[in-house]
Amino acid sequence: MFSIAELKKRPEGIDFDQSLSVSDELIARNPDILDVKDVRAKGNVSYDDGLFLLNYELTYLLELPSSRSLQPVVLKQKQTVAEVFAEQSELTSKREFADQDLLLLVDGPNIDLAESVIDNILLSVPLQVLTDDEQTAADLPAGESWAVLTEEQYQSLKAEKREASSPFAALDGLLDE
Repeated sequence: MFSIAELKKRPEGIDFDQSLSVSDELIARNPDILDVKDVRAKGNVSYDDGLFLLNYELTYLLELPSSRSLQPVVLKQKQTVAEVFAEQSELTSKREFADQDLLLLVDGPNIDLAESVIDNILLSVPLQVLTDDEQTAADLPAGESWAVLTEEQYQSLKAEKREASSPFAALDGLLDE
């Protein structure tokens, strides 16, 4: 946590390099997350003209179930975060930023780094997660009367069905002799 009063006194800002333990909060907010380890935020928070600027690099290991097999997959993630905060009293003078949703409102006397980290991890959880074997395998899952297709396979199948159902399909090969 960074004190707003302390930030206003230090024009150069405050540099930080923190390891955080936020796995319980993340799992509670997104049950698809199996585990989060080695969460580290390194950056700077500063105050300038009524705005609090929070800039940091976030690295962590995220464990999620595979989209196909539900086997655990550990992803090494890295992202750059830049957030701008303002106090309630500054919103009228910074209306153009607030109208464009570029400002986050400071709740209370502190800016909470852990809350920012949690929100940014949740926003960047990938929709498709595959194990190394699933990424390299050409075969997709299939069952008795179903199969998973890639977009290209689907478009090709769709084109074949369109050609086969064409009223002119019966005339194909008529003039070959």
